Amino acid sequence: MTAVILQHAVVVTFHIVESVMSAVLDEDKRSIAELIANQKAGYSLEQRFYTDPDIYELEIERIINRHWILAGHVSQLPEPGDFKVLNVARESAIIVRAKSGALKGFANVCRHRGSMICQESDGHADKFVCPYHGWTYDIDGELFAARSMPEDFDMAAHSLNPVSVDVIHGLIFVCFTDTPLSLEGAKRDLSEPMAMFDFENLKVAAQKTYKIPANWKLSIENYQECYHCATAHPEYARMHTLMLDSEKRERVQAGMKAKMEACGVTDLYIDHIDTAARPGEIGYGYSRTALFDKYKTGSKDGGPVAPLLGDFTDYDGGASDFSLGAFSFLLAYSDHVVAYVFTPVDHNNSNCEIYWLVRGNADEGKDYNVSDLTWLWDVTMQADKEIIVNNSKGIHSKYYRPGPFSGMERAERTYVEWILQELQRPDPEKKPGPGA
Repeated sequence: MTAVILQHAVVVTFHIVESVMSAVLDEDKRSIAELIANQKAGYSLEQRFYTDPDIYELEIERIINRHWILAGHVSQLPEPGDFKVLNVARESAIIVRAKSGALKGFANVCRHRGSMICQESDGHADKFVCPYHGWTYDIDGELFAARSMPEDFDMAAHSLNPVSVDVIHGLIFVCFTDTPLSLEGAKRDLSEPMAMFDFENLKVAAQKTYKIPANWKLSIENYQECYHCATAHPEYARMHTLMLDSEKRERVQAGMKAKMEACGVTDLYIDHIDTAARPGEIGYGYSRTALFDKYKTGSKDGGPVAPLLGDFTDYDGGASDFSLGAFSFLLAYSDHVVAYVFTPVDHNNSNCEIYWLVRGNADEGKDYNVSDLTWLWDVTMQADKEIIVNNSKGIHSKYYRPGPFSGMERAERTYVEWILQELQRPDPEKKPGPGA
């Protein structure tokens, strides 16, 4: 009896704590539209943008399902039947090299009763078999086996649902809508910098998933700024000048720019293109920033970790930043590329997938060592994960109030303003009802 009473007390206490937390988070009764309209310019977002499930639902509709997400490199799927799975929020896509050699994407959802088909994250298959009732699809997504169905059952009408897939200079992108934003501007304007690194002929040398128990926006906001770098990332800060203010950084840039041409590097800058300025396209950008003098690349001692990429004949002492849409970011050194992909899991959890890419003909153990290659951005991401989780804990406090952005958080401020803009866009897949 005592145990039963104690168990009941624990349950009651839990519900009381849960109710108190809900009251703290729900005391702001403004509508989402009012919340957006009242957001103070130059300040971080209000608490509910990170804690309100209704806002997350709107983000799924207006942002998450509407924007392209990096899913890997074409080198990972060289042969027909090679596949990988991308999970984003409530959606899951199978990306597969089809019989024709083209890349195709399908919703990882059986057309029978909706079970997820692929449980593996990647592999090779000559068919996809639903583990629930055995419906079987070929690598072109066509259903060819379904037991005990009526004689008039039309298999052709039950193919896997397609998901949008495209490739930007060797990088695979997926979008969970039939009306995705255009990638043509990014393909065109980024062709020269991506050719310098020979993106199409790179390969993935390592890949790692970091699970972050925090809202997806906190993960990406943290990536957008280097205001925290000197405090939180001593390994990064000793080699990257991005942590400097613009005046000091410009002085260091001069040394890198003097070496660029001799090293086979073109001095380019492509401003991040806002979808408000170019409706119907993803945002994208490119820039190159100097490293401190003794560092050639992002490594423990600053020395080379892999063969030079693309057009590079030597190290110019720089690192390039690419942005491709809302969730995908690249850091390109002279000898390797690091790709960061942030994906929502639910409104309280997100993932960061990191890819390390090297020359396609580089041999592991001879031309590069995976532990040396991944050291910097693994240690940096482990620190970032702790930062983001601590940030999330504070944002859930009743004492949280939005604070002003510093001069080193301009990119984060731009990203936050972009999110607010996107939340006010209509869903392109929703048709107006009668009389609208």
